[in-house]
Amino acid sequence: CIRDRWDSVSDTAEYGGLSRGDRIVDENVRENMEETLEEIQNGEFTREWILENQAGRPSYTQLRQAEKNHEIEQVGERLRGLFSWAEADASADEESVQVQADD
Repeated sequence: CIRDRWDSVSDTAEYGGLSRGDRIVDENVRENMEETLEEIQNGEFTREWILENQAGRPSYTQLRQAEKNHEIEQVGERLRGLFSWAEADASADEESVQVQADD
């Protein structure tokens, strides 16, 4: 699940991936990565991220919602529900949350 991927990184990294990921991974990936690295090195990304936070994260929220609602997420959820291992994983997650709550 894409959402799980973002749960393991900082909000800053998630915002970078959401706002620039599609620009990077295409037939010009090398050039795109160099351009994005330049935005990081020259402070453009930092300035944008600071302004985004000061404004209450409107773009970040919109990008997160769009990814959450992406068709691949909906299809993936239905497919995972067809496999028995998905039920076992969900039960393990629920048990983990319960153990943490009991501590």
